[in-house]
Amino acid sequence: MFDKFREECGVFGIFGHEEAARLTYLGLYALQHRGQESAGIVSSDGSALRVERGMGHVNDIFQEKTLSQLSGLAAIGHVRYSTAGKVSINEAQPFLVKCGFGQIALCHNGNLPDATEARYRLEMEGAIFSSTSDTEVVLHRIARSRKGDVVDAIVEALKDDEGAFSMLFATPESIIAVRDPRGFRPLCIGELEGATVFASETCAFDLIGATYVRDVEPGEIVIVSSRGLHSFYAFEPKRVTHCIFEHVYFSRPDSLVFGRSVNKSRHQMGKQLARECPADADIVAPVPDSGVAAAIGYAAQSRLKFRFALMRNHYVGRTFIEPQSQIRHFGVKIKLNPVRDLIEGKRVVLIDDSIVRGTTSKKIVKMVREAGAVEVHMRISCPPTIAPCYYGVDTPTKEELIGAQNSIEEIRRYLDADSLGYLSLEGLREAVGDPGGARHCTACYTGDYPTQIDIHDQTYREREAVAAD
Repeated sequence: MFDKFREECGVFGIFGHEEAARLTYLGLYALQHRGQESAGIVSSDGSALRVERGMGHVNDIFQEKTLSQLSGLAAIGHVRYSTAGKVSINEAQPFLVKCGFGQIALCHNGNLPDATEARYRLEMEGAIFSSTSDTEVVLHRIARSRKGDVVDAIVEALKDDEGAFSMLFATPESIIAVRDPRGFRPLCIGELEGATVFASETCAFDLIGATYVRDVEPGEIVIVSSRGLHSFYAFEPKRVTHCIFEHVYFSRPDSLVFGRSVNKSRHQMGKQLARECPADADIVAPVPDSGVAAAIGYAAQSRLKFRFALMRNHYVGRTFIEPQSQIRHFGVKIKLNPVRDLIEGKRVVLIDDSIVRGTTSKKIVKMVREAGAVEVHMRISCPPTIAPCYYGVDTPTKEELIGAQNSIEEIRRYLDADSLGYLSLEGLREAVGDPGGARHCTACYTGDYPTQIDIHDQTYREREAVAAD
């Protein structure tokens, strides 16, 4: 219903705890914002792996009876939102297969842009696929490897891939964490009562009482088993390019991502936005929830009153019954409602994290005007998005991105806002603690991709042959 980039996926794993599956369930619950289409858990009792997967939210899939069947001291889990391809139980992760190396389970956050061609070659060689996911390509490569053990086979399967991958593998005896050499997607390590924990974000650690230790480093492989923890670097080093949009929108503000507080980054984005794009106004109001931290920073820097002038309904499910009669802006109203007494007669600054197609922003501006605002000033805590992402984010094609096809003034007129301002790229880099832009991927704002991306990958996205996770 909201015109936003869709979250990618979240992964969680734990080794060495008698409540491994239940803790994984809680970890996935904390990561639910990263994917709401499906979820799954694989557990290990030391001799065999068991899997439970389903469509929908974590708490709808896993009940006490289900979790009681996932016994053992180790587990990995996944919440999914696909960025292309089909949505079905076949695509739900973790995947669990049996091959020459025994049982292997895998869950993946990221995207492998070359997976379409790799899948085609494997099919021509006789491979049979059960899903449309790019992750399954990795499992086929591992199964076909002639290496002596599963870790070497994983290295061989991923060593030449230019994609984005933060992955957790499970065998009956171990959990193996792997992160691509550029570190596009987050993956961190924690500790709980002697157990080793992995998660996409540290908010998952907070829920279960685990302590954040460090990130899995770009290009690092971490193996944890009954023999302890061991790590090494098996990939050719590359320039680190963390996804800057993790700080703009994807991650929860209470998380540490890439070693930095997301809330701190967003607060700084708002302050910098106020410096760059001030507004003569009465109140600052966030578009909830992703605009809240930036709006607090904007209000503090500009010395304007901060008000929750748009209320969000947090209890809207995946589907709802629409009225037969036409209700204006129903899709937005089911999620947001203006607080009229805070808005009426006021000059309002609306703070949001991004504008994708602009359709929802236009409706929100109209809603605020209808609630009595005399002026509506739109401020966005990142630069205009002008290019699609190939590293695990669901972005529209370039033709659908309003920032790629229009000037800021043209966008302002489309939104019917009194003014419109975006945070500059330099300001965004400063806000995330990377003023030189040395450590982050900003391709969605510049079109300058850190890896070789052929434009034919546009057709890769459009034909949706392989789903990214």
